[in-house]
Amino acid sequence: MRRGEGSKVCQVDALIDSESKKLFEQALHESRGREGAPTPEREAGDPVNNVRSNDANKPALLPTQAVSGSKGSKDNATRSKREEGILDHNVGVVDGNTPEVLPDQAISESQGTVPMEVWSMCGGLPLAIVTMAGHVACNPNKSKDEWLKDCKSLFPELGKVKGKDGGKKRTQEEVGKIVSHCYNDMPAEIKTCSLYLSIFSKGHRISRKRLTRRWIAEGFVSEKQGLTVEDVAETYFNHLIRRKIILPVDHSSNGKVKYCIVHDMVLEHIVAKASEENFITVVGGNWLMPPPSSKVRRLSLQGTDSKRAKDIEKMNLSHVRSLTMFGSLNNQLSSHSFKFGIVQVLDLEGCMGFKQHHTTEICKMLLLKYLSLRATDIKSLPDRIGKLVNLETLDIRETNVLELPKEVCQLEQLVNILGGNKRTRKALKLPGELNKKKKMKGLRILSGIEITAGSVDLHHLTELRKLAIYKLVTMGDDSSFEELRSSIEYLGGYSLHTLIIGDESSKFINSLDDLSSPPIFLIALELSGKMVKLPRWIRQLSALNKLTLPITALRTDNLRQLSDLEELFSLTFSFTAQNYDAETLTILSENKLHSRGQIKVPEAGFKSLKLLRFSAPLLPLLSFPKKAMPELERLELRFNLLEGLFGVENLEKLKEVHLTLDDKTRQAVTKKIAGEMENAAKKTKAKAPRIILETVIHSN
Repeated sequence: MRRGEGSKVCQVDALIDSESKKLFEQALHESRGREGAPTPEREAGDPVNNVRSNDANKPALLPTQAVSGSKGSKDNATRSKREEGILDHNVGVVDGNTPEVLPDQAISESQGTVPMEVWSMCGGLPLAIVTMAGHVACNPNKSKDEWLKDCKSLFPELGKVKGKDGGKKRTQEEVGKIVSHCYNDMPAEIKTCSLYLSIFSKGHRISRKRLTRRWIAEGFVSEKQGLTVEDVAETYFNHLIRRKIILPVDHSSNGKVKYCIVHDMVLEHIVAKASEENFITVVGGNWLMPPPSSKVRRLSLQGTDSKRAKDIEKMNLSHVRSLTMFGSLNNQLSSHSFKFGIVQVLDLEGCMGFKQHHTTEICKMLLLKYLSLRATDIKSLPDRIGKLVNLETLDIRETNVLELPKEVCQLEQLVNILGGNKRTRKALKLPGELNKKKKMKGLRILSGIEITAGSVDLHHLTELRKLAIYKLVTMGDDSSFEELRSSIEYLGGYSLHTLIIGDESSKFINSLDDLSSPPIFLIALELSGKMVKLPRWIRQLSALNKLTLPITALRTDNLRQLSDLEELFSLTFSFTAQNYDAETLTILSENKLHSRGQIKVPEAGFKSLKLLRFSAPLLPLLSFPKKAMPELERLELRFNLLEGLFGVENLEKLKEVHLTLDDKTRQAVTKKIAGEMENAAKKTKAKAPRIILETVIHSN
C-alpha cells in the first residue's frame, strides 16, 4: 500500500531530551488517569497537542469540551471495576474514582522504574513518544529489565551510540517500527476493533457512538462479565484512547469523548495491516491499496473516479458484508456487482443523491443489522423495510424522514431507533401499531421522536435505556399524557437512564412533579419548555451526571436544590426558541424579583460539577460567592445581552470562560465585562482562567 497523489510528508522538528521526557510524562499521566478525557489546562503550546497529522486542514487536538472525567455513581464505579477485568491483564481501564496522578509521579509509580531509553529511543519525535507512553500505561507490571529488552529489540544500537536524545533522529520507517510494536502488543479483540478504523478517510472526525455501534453490528464485541455489549464496546474504545491509537478532538457535556481522529502515520499502519489481512478494502481517498487477492468482505468507498470505478468492477464483491460510502451515491457502485442478501452493515452517512432504486436495493439486504442513512437526502422509508428482520440499528437523523412506516414494528431485533434533528428539533412520528403489537421489546434507544397525547404506550419497552422526545403534541386535556407519564414511571424502575423531553406547551413537563414513582436511576435528564418549579423528586437523582433545564428554571432556590446532586458533572440552562414571548419575559422578570435582582449560586454543594452552561438571548445577573462550585473547570455563556457576571474569581479551579455573543452591537459591553472578570481573577488567583470571547454573525 502507498499514499495517494497529493499526500504530503512534512518535516517534524525533534524535541530535546528534557522536552521528550516532559511530553512522555504528560502523555503517560493522561493515559493512566483520564480515560481519554484531556486535561483542561492544556493549551496550544503544549507538545502533547502538537502530535497531529501532517494535513494542515485537520482540526487541532485542542478539546472543545475540555473537561476531565466525573467521579461516577457507586454503580458506575462497580461497573468500571468489572470493565478492568474483561480484557488482558495489561488493559486495566481506569474508572472515574482513580486518584489523580501528578505528571512528575507518573513514571516512578510503576512497580519497576521506566528507563529513559523508552522515550529517548524515539529520537525526540512526538508521535513515537506519545505512542510509547500509551504502551507503557497499558503495561503497568513490566520491570525495568523488560522495558530495556523491548527497546533493544527495536533498536539494537541503543546504549552503543551516545547522544543527548539516546541516538540519532528517527526516520519515518523507524517511527513506523515503534507504532507497529505498540500495535502488536494489544489484545486480539482490540486489534480487530482498531483495524476497523481504516474504513474512515484520513483526517475524518470519527463519532464514538457510530464506531462502537458498528463494532457491535460486525460481531467484534460480545457481552462479558455482566456488562452489555455497549459497555464492552465503550471499554474497547477507551483502551484505544489510552493507547494513543485514537486521539480525542471533541467531548460531550458529560465529559465523554464525542469525536476522535487517527494520526496519519498510525492510520497508514492500520490501513496497511487491514489490506495485508484482507480485513477491509479501501477504494479512493488518500491510500492506493493493492487490489485484493481474494474475496472482498468489507468495502469502504471514499470517492471514486472512472479509473477506480473500473478497478471495482474487477473485484469479487459477492461476499461483501459491510459497505461504507462517502460523498455521492451516483456511479460509486453498480448494483449488480454484489449480492445484497449477505450485507450486514450499510453506512451511507452524509451521502447525497438518494434515488428510489437505492431504497429498493436496501430492502433486499435481508441480513442487514446496521443501517445508517444519517444526513442523507432520503425523504421517506418504504413499507418494504419490514423485511429487514435482522435490523438492530436504524439511524435516520438529520434527514427528511418524518414518519416511520407501520412495518417497522415487525422488526423485533431493533435495538436503536435514531431519528429527528437535535438542532432544529424536527421530530420523527411513531406508528400507532407500536401500541397494538407490543413488539420491539429489545429496544434500548428511542431518540428524536414525536409523541401525540394518548397515542403511545411504552410500558413493554423494559430494556429502554434512552428516551428522547423532541416534540409533544397535546390534545388540550391535561390528562391526555397520562399514558406517557405512567410509562416513564414504569420504565424508570428498569433500565431507563437518559430522559429527554421537549414540550413547547410545558403542560407535560410541569406535571412531572406528580410522578408517584420517579425515575431515580437517571444519569442524564433534559427538560425544555417553560418550567419554573423543579420536580420535587429531582433531589433524589443521586446518580445524575448531566442535567439540562430551560432558562425559565434559573432561580436561586432551584440552584440550591440542585447543589445537593453530588454526582452532577454538567449543568445547562438554555432557551431553544429564537425570541422571547411575553410569557417567558414575565417569568424571567419574576425569577429576578424572587431572587432579589440576581441569580446567586449557593456557597456549598455542586461537589462534582465541572461544566456550567447558560444559553439564552437574555441572561440575568449571575453571582458566584466564595467556595461556590469548587470543582468547576469550564463556564460557557451564550447570549444577546448579559446583565452582569460577578465573583468568577471565586471559582478556584476554573480554567476557561467562553462568552459567545449573538448580537455584535453589544460587543463593547461584553468586552468590558470580560476585562473586569479577567482583572478580578488575576488579583486573587495564581493563574487566571482563559477567557474566550466570540461573536456569532448571523446570515440574513
